[in-house]
Amino acid sequence: MSSSDRIFDDSFQRTVKLGNQIADEDQKADTWDISDGLVAGAIQYWLFSRQPCGDPRCEDCAPFSTAEGRLAELMQLVKQLAEESDYYHTPNDIKAGSA
Repeated sequence: MSSSDRIFDDSFQRTVKLGNQIADEDQKADTWDISDGLVAGAIQYWLFSRQPCGDPRCEDCAPFSTAEGRLAELMQLVKQLAEESDYYHTPNDIKAGSA
């Protein structure tokens, strides 16, 4: 496993652990509120990390050189990660088939 993969996995696992910890500490907390807060924090950190360097010719920063570009990249990442999630499809989905 590469260093990048380890960092991704560690960050992912810590975020899930934090959500569970918050829910365990406040039994009355709505899990939707917890998860929305975690997503909001993750978005803020992601946007902070994708600030362009300032060189208008920088090829590495090109996808992130505008707010719209950053949002498009973020939306694509969210779509990819959601579709790869074990929780993307659930047995309770309206269009879930049963055999």
